[in-house]
Amino acid sequence: MSPQTRRAKAQSPESAAIGETALATATPPLVLALDVGSSSVRAVVFDRWGRAVREARARRPHTLRTASDGTVEADPHALLAAVASCLDEVLARVREGRQTIAAVGMCTLVSNVLGVDREGHPLTPMYTYADTRPAREVETLRRHFDEREVHRRTGCRFHTSYLPARFLWLRRTQPDLVRRVARWVSFGEFLELQLFGETAVTYSVASWTGLLDRHRLCWDEALLEFLGVPPDQLSPLTDVGRPRQGLRPSYARRWPELKEVPWFPAVGDGAAANVGSGCVTLHRVALTIGTTSALRAVVTGAVPEVPWGLWCYRVDARRSLPGGALSEGGNVLAWIRRTLQLPDEATLMEALAARPPDAHGLTVLPFWAGERSPGWHEHARAVICGLSLAHTPLDLLQAGLEAVTYRLATVFDLLRPLLPAEVHVIAGGGGLHHVPVWPQMLADVLGLPVAVSAVTETSARGVALLALEALGELGDLTEAPLYLGPTYEPDPARHARYQEARKRQERLYNVLMEGSGLFV
Repeated sequence: MSPQTRRAKAQSPESAAIGETALATATPPLVLALDVGSSSVRAVVFDRWGRAVREARARRPHTLRTASDGTVEADPHALLAAVASCLDEVLARVREGRQTIAAVGMCTLVSNVLGVDREGHPLTPMYTYADTRPAREVETLRRHFDEREVHRRTGCRFHTSYLPARFLWLRRTQPDLVRRVARWVSFGEFLELQLFGETAVTYSVASWTGLLDRHRLCWDEALLEFLGVPPDQLSPLTDVGRPRQGLRPSYARRWPELKEVPWFPAVGDGAAANVGSGCVTLHRVALTIGTTSALRAVVTGAVPEVPWGLWCYRVDARRSLPGGALSEGGNVLAWIRRTLQLPDEATLMEALAARPPDAHGLTVLPFWAGERSPGWHEHARAVICGLSLAHTPLDLLQAGLEAVTYRLATVFDLLRPLLPAEVHVIAGGGGLHHVPVWPQMLADVLGLPVAVSAVTETSARGVALLALEALGELGDLTEAPLYLGPTYEPDPARHARYQEARKRQERLYNVLMEGSGLFV
């Protein structure tokens, strides 16, 4: 029976509304999705309807190494071990349930990069998007290139989170090390290299490097030449639907059920999150708040002109992903709670829910980790303006959360011209689970209804749905069931109050960022 015939005969079960299922009732084929994030590695099995299998999931926490000079990096060997441990646990549970895995897929935090030798052994740590040490090189790039023209080609600004600045910094600070590197790879490529002995990089992951010509879907020759990076030091480009099969002997013995299973190459975690939450058309915008936060839409084809404050990545060869990301999200909540030693979370959330909007009168620029969208001032730092002896820790917490929400609204305003008149905002991410008032705050600030995704593992689910589409089980991603929780309607009076507070934040931003050049 062809995949097309199976699609015509299959019907989504009523229980799909919950978004989860037991292993015994999962509808094959089953896809094992790996999600390598900034704080943990997760493995989750999904069935044909994109339902998470409750018994078949594993998580391993990991820690990024940070330092005061801007270092944020990971140990690729430790990440590899975490992935392998997750696979061991999940496959053991699948065996117990007498089920089989039809495919494996993966997403990773992006951008990241490490250098390997000719045998694929790491010569460097894995540098992450959050590492700000190449700040000096950003200015070098701006002196040598027309940044707006590069932005049109690649969809990316010059910033420490992208590879042009990273490669210049490595050449300046570690030239001997750079000469020893045979190839530069992301973690997804590194994992594939260990498992199969060869690797490629998807258009999705490549688009997060700042080195992909998003129109021609090839490496940007002018940038590579300036950076002194030969094209053969980067992996060949591929699409997410082109799997690899045939594990190396040691891994085939460890996971015999995966020996010849299709293994789809890694995609960017942001692209996967859009797919997993059901935001695969311009009528649905994904708003994700985790440790950091982002707002993204999926566009079929290329975006002719990307708004200057935003980026434009790729889901795959057919789909673009315009949007913007903040370096802040749930990390602001965590920092304020830790620093001010606030009470337990339940008490805190109850107190927050009882407060009117902008009850504190403070104006905050929430750049605890520098600014990405829309101004891309990597040197920026947080500002709290208007403090008095009367202010309380709860005031600071509310002001911090509202400030992040205002910046997300600014990103949405920039994205709005690319969207149709009727658009639905679907919010997800761990930050919303920790802060129950945040969805209503988002609705009130945006002045739009905000639906909360019922999917707890949006990125992992997106990986599974992309694999199911490639296998022919889904004719298109729009066929996947949409799992939604409650929808929050905006309150006009609160929206008006927030609009005034947003204007106050914008005035402070313009003075400190654009006017005096304090952080530039």
